[in-house]
Amino acid sequence: MPHVARVFQSGNSQWIRLPKELRVHVDRVDITQEGDALILRSHVERAEAWNSLVAAMVRGESDVFMKDGRDQPGPQHRSKLDAVFRDLAFSQHE
Repeated sequence: MPHVARVFQSGNSQWIRLPKELRVHVDRVDITQEGDALILRSHVERAEAWNSLVAAMVRGESDVFMKDGRDQPGPQHRSKLDAVFRDLAFSQHE
């Protein structure tokens, strides 16, 4: 269910008063715009993001990651694409 927030001006800044139900518990947020939507996310310093990635890589895959393998369909035969790539490869060797 959408919430309504108040928007007001203070000097050259625009403020948005968030409803209590949407209160954030951080000091900074990243704001991105997608179409007419504003998206707020907790700000993460670059070093923290990299440290998190490195830690995940060190941990490696869990024992259950793709435990049952991957249900991958077989290759598709596309004769028209084969001809395009064959012509492209031929033209690069000329």
